[in-house]
Amino acid sequence: MKEYSTKDIRNVVLIGSSKSGKTTLSEAMLFEGKAVDRRGTVEGKNTVSDNTEFEQTNQKSVYATPLSAEFMNTKFNIIDAPGSDDFCGGAISAFKVCESAILTVNAQQGVEVGTEIFARYADQYGKPMIVAVNQLDTEKANWEHTRDTLKEAFGKKLVFAQFPVNPGVGFDGIVDVITMKYYHFTDDNGKFEESDIPAQYADEAEEMHMELVEKAAEGDDALMEKYFETMELSIDEVRAGLGAGLAKREIMPVFCVSARKDIGVKRLMEFVVNVAPSPEATVSKTIGGGEVKCDPAGPVSLFIYKTSVEQHLGDVAFFKVMSGTLKEGADLVNPETGNGERLSALYAINKKDRVTSIAAGDIGCVMKLKNGKTDVTLAAAGQEAIEHMVFPDARYRCAVKAVDKNDEAKVGEALNKIAAQDPTINVEYSKELRQTILSGQGEQAINLVKWKMTNEFKQNIEFLAPKVPYRETITKVATAQYRHKKQSGGAGQFGEVHLLVCPYVEGEPAGNKFMIGGKETILNIKSQETYDLEWGGKLEFINCVVGGAIDLGFMPAILKGINDKMTEGPLTGSYARDIRVYVYDGKMHPVDSKEIAFIIAGRNAFKEAFRNAGPKILEPIYNVDILTPNEFVGPCMSDLNGRRGMIMNQDMDKGFTILHARVPLAELYRYSTTLSSLTGGAATFTMKFAEYQQVPADVQTKLLAEYAAQEQDED
Repeated sequence: MKEYSTKDIRNVVLIGSSKSGKTTLSEAMLFEGKAVDRRGTVEGKNTVSDNTEFEQTNQKSVYATPLSAEFMNTKFNIIDAPGSDDFCGGAISAFKVCESAILTVNAQQGVEVGTEIFARYADQYGKPMIVAVNQLDTEKANWEHTRDTLKEAFGKKLVFAQFPVNPGVGFDGIVDVITMKYYHFTDDNGKFEESDIPAQYADEAEEMHMELVEKAAEGDDALMEKYFETMELSIDEVRAGLGAGLAKREIMPVFCVSARKDIGVKRLMEFVVNVAPSPEATVSKTIGGGEVKCDPAGPVSLFIYKTSVEQHLGDVAFFKVMSGTLKEGADLVNPETGNGERLSALYAINKKDRVTSIAAGDIGCVMKLKNGKTDVTLAAAGQEAIEHMVFPDARYRCAVKAVDKNDEAKVGEALNKIAAQDPTINVEYSKELRQTILSGQGEQAINLVKWKMTNEFKQNIEFLAPKVPYRETITKVATAQYRHKKQSGGAGQFGEVHLLVCPYVEGEPAGNKFMIGGKETILNIKSQETYDLEWGGKLEFINCVVGGAIDLGFMPAILKGINDKMTEGPLTGSYARDIRVYVYDGKMHPVDSKEIAFIIAGRNAFKEAFRNAGPKILEPIYNVDILTPNEFVGPCMSDLNGRRGMIMNQDMDKGFTILHARVPLAELYRYSTTLSSLTGGAATFTMKFAEYQQVPADVQTKLLAEYAAQEQDED
């Protein structure tokens, strides 16, 4: 296969809302690039990108599929990203290796929540965007509405490079205000006739052309100076100015297409070649704060942005060469682990064409690496690892278990393999909850996991509501004492511990004056240690024992007993936190006192004191931000109120409302599904842990009763 220089490569990701036609557009681009002889359709289940059984059955993209074609002597690497936010990891991975994005907008709907979501991701990752208004050939296509929603969403960044003629079922023409030509399409395979702009469109075209030239001039000081002098720019100068503005993300050019009829796709691709950035100017950050320039003459460095397991091929790692020229048979290392890898065979991203080298900026793949996984850098010795990808926090979590307990090991192995292919899927066993927790961006993503488990790994699993990681603490002072005494023929066990507990408050010094046994007592603090608990909060352990009542050597045993009970709180078995413990008295036996005796005595004394210290249950509270069309604000707010949510405030943003709320995690199970149902899939949300707060009294009573019943069942 032909090898390409860095300047002759364009890496673009297709993003946008579901049903905006990204997959159909990718088919048309492959057709224009002579990579396919005929265009497949989503309905026909024969597209190049939606090539898995799940995607074809559901007629939607769930994987970000890399594709390639040649057009105008330029290699197009196209990544067709899913349109559902549940599978946003594909787009985010693509942003790591693409220099620009084509944002598809459905001309029947205009700017949708999905459009906003993926545009925000592109902004977050600093990627220039070209807008492709698609489906202008459909009966409900509405160019004016789409244009207005684009202006509302993206404001002054927009510059219209084209406008459609006869939008709707008769769509057959485009007026291009860059070339100032009219393109009339004569068939459904991209064939067109070029002519002067018809008189009825001349005034509109001239007005849009002047706006576009002004935008181009703003991209470069020299062009601006010439424009002020002559009030005109050549086509090449316009392209140069648009390229400068696009690279700085100051403009968003708008094109008109029908991907289904291959109308306007060629002009869109020509613009990408002439104006969109090549990888040449790319500079990637390293985890150590350094930079890697996309220089084919530099040291070799590649970044694996995606891995998959494919039938007949096994593990496939897709990568971008970030620097240098990668040669077949190269020996590279993972800078973070020092593990070596030999890349014995290199392939273009279609996995069929073998190549001997890949230049900086190009994308390729390799089979069966030993340690090459997603988000891993492989480089020549002495190079730093490329900065890692950052994905959104999970929004959906559930517990998962094998239907047959004998299959638990196989299920765990399969789940880990699936998670290795999708960085937004996380699988972990929670010792606290005693559940395997599966989390992802939404219920669609979790359902895909189940489908893969059933159909690819032949394992039966079931989903359960996840337990909530509550915390337990106390609100007042209490004391307790416990004697552990055991005699069974030989050496006995003896240990007695007297302790006092009170709430730990950050920054508040430990007191030493308390009422103990009805008398005011001043404790003599001999030592004081504060421990950060791995599950959050603090434990402060204070030794106040005097007169040798307990040897200093037994204090670690008492602390261990307290820690043991804090990992399984007395109220609900949840972790305890933010407690100050004073050990102030006790007894030992010269022969029978042993470490185990003081572990048991410390644990039981702490348990009794805890129960008498006004115990309370804390629950995790999350900050939840909902992005919704304005007409669904009422139902969203009502639903949040029913979930014990507190709406903090709301913002308006480009025709949408953002609700900022705080909601208990216990009330967020399957929230993504409910929100989709409430809004017809038009709203989305993010959630992030905020803090722990005390549960309401009625909730605490219910939790205590449930735990008591559970303990009784176990007995």
